[in-house]
Amino acid sequence: MNDRELWSYKHIAAHIGVQADTVRSYRKHGLLPPPDLVDGGKPYWFGDTVRAWVAARPGNRNRQRRTE
Repeated sequence: MNDRELWSYKHIAAHIGVQADTVRSYRKHGLLPPPDLVDGGKPYWFGDTVRAWVAARPGNRNRQRRTE
């Protein structure tokens, strides 16, 4: 699958079932991959990047992801 749609903090948060501020905190603490694009100071990630990150997160095996 090749998902080149850009995701914001809000989209990532909805995908993993947390608040956008939590995703911002993940980035601040180096727990989120670097953004694929920064536009106007706002970071964005490709859907593929987010899905790969989610799959690699510790403890992910027993979690169910939310769908969009």
